[in-house]
Amino acid sequence: MFNIDEELNKLPNKPGVYIMKDEKKEIIYVGKAKKLKNRVRQYFQSSRSKTPKVNALVKNIEEFEHIIVDNEIEALILEANLIKKHKPKYNILLRDDKQYPYIKITNEKFPRVIKTRNVLKDGAKYFGPYPNGYAVNDTLEIIRNLYPIRTCKLNLSKIPANDRPCLNYYIGRCLAPCQGYVKEEEYNLMIEEIIMFLNGKEEHLVEVIEKKMKKAAENLDFEKAVKYRDQINSLNLILEKQKIVSTSLIDRDVIGMAKGIEDVCMQIFFIRGGKIVGREHFILPDVALEDREEILSSFIKQFYLGTAYVPKEIFVEKEFKDMEVVADWLREKRGSKVTIHVPKRGEKSELMEMVKENASDTLKHYGDRIKIKQKKSEDTLKELQNILQLEEPPYRIEAFDISNIQGVEPVGSMVVFENGVPRKSDYRRFKIRTIIGPDDYGSMEEVVRRRFVRGLREKELIKKKSIDTGGFSTFPNLVMMDGGKGQVNVAEKVLEELDINVPVCGIVKDDHHNTRGIIFNNKEIDIYKNKETFMLITRIQDEAHRFAISYHRSLRSKKMFKSVLDNIQGVGEKRKKSLLRHFGSIDNIKKANVEELTQVESINRKIAENVYNYFRENKGE
Repeated sequence: MFNIDEELNKLPNKPGVYIMKDEKKEIIYVGKAKKLKNRVRQYFQSSRSKTPKVNALVKNIEEFEHIIVDNEIEALILEANLIKKHKPKYNILLRDDKQYPYIKITNEKFPRVIKTRNVLKDGAKYFGPYPNGYAVNDTLEIIRNLYPIRTCKLNLSKIPANDRPCLNYYIGRCLAPCQGYVKEEEYNLMIEEIIMFLNGKEEHLVEVIEKKMKKAAENLDFEKAVKYRDQINSLNLILEKQKIVSTSLIDRDVIGMAKGIEDVCMQIFFIRGGKIVGREHFILPDVALEDREEILSSFIKQFYLGTAYVPKEIFVEKEFKDMEVVADWLREKRGSKVTIHVPKRGEKSELMEMVKENASDTLKHYGDRIKIKQKKSEDTLKELQNILQLEEPPYRIEAFDISNIQGVEPVGSMVVFENGVPRKSDYRRFKIRTIIGPDDYGSMEEVVRRRFVRGLREKELIKKKSIDTGGFSTFPNLVMMDGGKGQVNVAEKVLEELDINVPVCGIVKDDHHNTRGIIFNNKEIDIYKNKETFMLITRIQDEAHRFAISYHRSLRSKKMFKSVLDNIQGVGEKRKKSLLRHFGSIDNIKKANVEELTQVESINRKIAENVYNYFRENKGE
């Protein structure tokens, strides 16, 4: 039995992270402390100054644990990582988990310039982060119009390559380094100019290209001079579009905040070389009652944990309590000094006000969109309730689908829509266990039965307060089957046997496999005239189908991948991945000779011979 008073006495006066858990052993809060004993004890001392959120947190704490670290920076990093992993209920969460896109100049012979979301320690050069993929695509398009660099993934350690030049060479979009048509020194000069462009030195790049243009004209090479002139014109257009917001050329991020009644909008402007190159906003729901300092601190830690690039300066609207520790952490991440600054006057203060104004505008539009979307969803669900004559609107709909090819690797899927939108955390996949061969009815019966038997079991365990629910304990208001009367009858039979009262409908399709109507109570109901309802049902059906097929494909591909490469002596998981990453497909691995195979990371000559001989001895595979 966990005794909080005893555990408090055991806490050390050292820096670390504390983890609060509720009666279900779920992590509900993660925090850091310079001295664990003092900080954790504060939660359990009576105080009128505690916020409602802290009071609610303390009421739900059943136990806690701690992790000791060497210093505050380590505590900060660990805290941010644990929050990102567990998403505790009482922490301020940056729910946007996307990985920002970067432009990567690869570390290889005749480098490529590509988009990536994974920053690795591979010797490549990375530029970003960019606010979205469109910004990266536009930038890459500009670069490829200016410079005929390669886009292929060929290994150019051996030149010329066996293949002929690709179409890009013949249309002037590549200099065909694969054939040795361009010297490596000449190609690398283009890469240096691209780096100059990506570092925001467009003006200097224009000067460099102007010198080339004049030299080409002096040498009477007018075709090359025209090409340089076109490059200069393109760069000047880019320079005209970029807004100068600072006379300083220092890279900086400017972070502003706007509070609504319930939600908070965080807005970031990315400034590189004195120009705004992009912006991004984040909506933090249900945190408006928190202190601005706490919101700002939590946001900055979670945001920069997920980015590879940290600018030299970060502007914020006000100071927060662990600002110095955060700055030290960012300095370690950047590799040089990082300043977190609160602008007071002049152009910097005006810039902060502009970002805050944009945050307020975004929050207003977000609130308006949410209200419109919620109203639309409510009306659609009420419309579906009237069509099916249900007792209440189907706020939670669970849809089931089966995927297999002639009974091979049959799988089932369950997708969940709440208030008309997908709730992906509740999606479930089922590998069919009891059915052999192409039996969709039998497979569907197994899936529905497993889902609801598990749900009943969890409900019982919740009553005893002995488990984390796992997500099956919440039952739907409507079950939707990807099929007609037969599938509906299967589901109704299972629910009746389990004594569960949930209505079931099915999807009727036409000869072209498009949604035609709904089967409910053995009647087909036309829904074409109800546009929003039709669109919702089609969306749910498509999502269930997509989810089932993606799982089925992954199982098939794993099985195929395993059957081909796992039989080769000396080839384990790491070498399989290296081979596939290098060659791109099993077919390319089959075609490779021993010398080409030895170019792959972790593949020595003996393993290369094993791979080569295996595919020659097993030509049917």
